[in-house]
Amino acid sequence: MGDTTTGQRESARQAVCDRVDELADVLLETSRAIHANPELAFKEYSAHDLLTGVMAGQGIDVVRSAYGLDTAFEGTAGTTGPVVAVLCEYDALPGIGHACGHNIIATAGLGAGLAAAAVAEELGGRIRILGTPAEEGGGGKVFMLERGAFDGVDAALMVHPADADLENITSLAIQQAMVTYTGRAAHAAAAPEKGLNALDAAVLGYVNVAALRQHIAPDERIHGIFTDGGEKANIVPVRAAANWYVRSPSRSRLEALKLRLAACLRAGAEAAGCEVEIRWIEPSYAEVLDNRVLLDRYTANAAILGRTVLPAVEHQVVGSTDMGNVSYVVPSIHPMIKSAPAGTAIHTEAFAGFAASAEGDLAVLDGAKAMAMTVVDCWMEGSLLTTAREQFEDMLGVRAAST
Repeated sequence: MGDTTTGQRESARQAVCDRVDELADVLLETSRAIHANPELAFKEYSAHDLLTGVMAGQGIDVVRSAYGLDTAFEGTAGTTGPVVAVLCEYDALPGIGHACGHNIIATAGLGAGLAAAAVAEELGGRIRILGTPAEEGGGGKVFMLERGAFDGVDAALMVHPADADLENITSLAIQQAMVTYTGRAAHAAAAPEKGLNALDAAVLGYVNVAALRQHIAPDERIHGIFTDGGEKANIVPVRAAANWYVRSPSRSRLEALKLRLAACLRAGAEAAGCEVEIRWIEPSYAEVLDNRVLLDRYTANAAILGRTVLPAVEHQVVGSTDMGNVSYVVPSIHPMIKSAPAGTAIHTEAFAGFAASAEGDLAVLDGAKAMAMTVVDCWMEGSLLTTAREQFEDMLGVRAAST
């Protein structure tokens, strides 16, 4: 890898954009097909087969069901030089399908990877196209990370649809908890005094959390639902259950907030005379450490396509993603690409509709081009990945000092 002339870089950027245009029909057909057949976490069999089939048809070396996950995959091209990974997501949400637009993420990543693969040998770089299942709570990237999918990767790139072009998601570290309360059954009319009401324990815990919410930081979140409230109204519930999410802007603050949540839930159980089990669901998600120098390259490349990428301070999309865990190991970016009219929130039926619209299709192609051009920059500009690594290590150092 070495520095090259501006003319050479421009020629390579144009080549990858042209390649995306050549692939446009197959990319959009694939995006629409994934959208039309939404599949839940770790069950994305059709999407897996579609995406790997396209790669194989384009001459990419493909490993299906990679890293011990049925619906993960890895495609590779290039034999020497820096390794850049582009990531695909393709799981859907229960009930509302692709309301997070993962069909766009999948095919923008696919297009970027295929375009970069076309110039990999010429430019002396390597591309790794990673299919990462179960972003919606299953943590597919975390399992893949632990099993070596990101070993040797110099930079990891993906784009996420939104209602605006943004540098990054306003990400929160997150952990889920499954909470089970156990009491003692009794006839609610004949002998209520003999019962210990597990639903009361769950409700009291919920009320405690509602009070706690007044005294957490504005950028933290706690939210939950009841998943079991008993079997019949005239039986004192012997069992109740709830699912809680805890979110905070950093891993360290998340750990502190988890303790406060647990205290609220245990207090509810104690007040009702019940037992409680709090099971923290792994993997937890870290916040995304966005790499500034890589984001600057993506932003400049998106501008070539006519997209003005805004800082998140001007418009925020708040959420959590397992890309955060990747960003703690590899210099990474997770920009948002406009795929729907302003004001259309993700995880809504309206957003699901736009994920298969003309605006969603344009996001697939522009996202693929902007990422492919960023891959070219990583390969052709000698200092870029060095600076990205230095910034990455500095961010890790700041995080470590704050814990």
